[in-house]
Amino acid sequence: MRIVVLIPCRNEEKTIAGVVGAFREALPDARCCVYDNGSTDGTANAALAAGAEVRHEPALGKGNVVRRMFADVEADVYVLVDGDGTYEAAAAPAMIERLASGNLDMVVGARVADGPNTYRRWHRSGNTLFSWLINTQFEAGFTDCLSGYRVMSRRLVKSFPAMSQHFEIEPEMAAHCAYLRLPWEETATRYVERPAGSVSKLRTFRDGAHALLAIASMVKEYHPLRFFSVTSALFGLLAVVLGIPVLAEYSETGLVRRFPTATLCMGLGLAALGCLLSGVVLDSVHRGRRELKRLAYLRHPSVAEARLGAGEGQSADRQPAVPAAVTSARPRDTGDREETAPRQRPS
Repeated sequence: MRIVVLIPCRNEEKTIAGVVGAFREALPDARCCVYDNGSTDGTANAALAAGAEVRHEPALGKGNVVRRMFADVEADVYVLVDGDGTYEAAAAPAMIERLASGNLDMVVGARVADGPNTYRRWHRSGNTLFSWLINTQFEAGFTDCLSGYRVMSRRLVKSFPAMSQHFEIEPEMAAHCAYLRLPWEETATRYVERPAGSVSKLRTFRDGAHALLAIASMVKEYHPLRFFSVTSALFGLLAVVLGIPVLAEYSETGLVRRFPTATLCMGLGLAALGCLLSGVVLDSVHRGRRELKRLAYLRHPSVAEARLGAGEGQSADRQPAVPAAVTSARPRDTGDREETAPRQRPS
């Protein structure tokens, strides 16, 4: 099988050589591709000296880099890992074996902290919150949806839209797998503290807000009826709360003195109805989109097929089959072809 290690990084001059060397040792037959995301230090030169293929993505943001990597690189198995030296390269062979033996589409390296200062402040609680949101909204079972260490199949990588721009790419991958009911697993991997002098690019509150908004957007896109039903209920509840005093006054006096409030209640009621109808319509549309995503996913070979093809010395890419009817309609030789040229009239 063709295995590639994808390492997105920015300003990781102090760690990238060690990461490349560790994964080349753990996976000697794998390609190692480092995507430099606008580094201003010697990251690219250090990765090149360590033996990696170095490519560049000028659009800043991890999501932009992952989108470019998934589009450019061809392989059967993809190992995605950060270039900060915090993940355990020795766990990669076992993760790949689990992916292939279970015919899975993703194996997530769930982080087990190696020390008390491994996680930055608020990161552990933020990871717990986002994993809970993904699990409740998409019926998944992630314990570490923000892990930057994943092994994925070609089938998943080439059918994943990768719409995120920043660090919300990990929740998007988790939601995508849960939404399409793709087979995935988590496995515990050691997570160590960043080496001295290495600085994280993750901005706790700003990137956390991006991830939170991304999850809300994915709920709207993947579960429109649920999203717009909640919105409709909020509008309807507000209309009822504001409308009770108006109705009480009208029942006692027969007058509507709070005319602006009554108008606002009517508007809120119409907004609630509009949201509910929008959710019903978009739910029907989203069913068709889900089917198209599933068909795009099935267009690519599974890991089991890739392993079988590699064992037989064949390409893992699927070739379109020629229907039997078309095959039988083809002439076997030139003698079977009918004469199609017009006959000349006798003189």
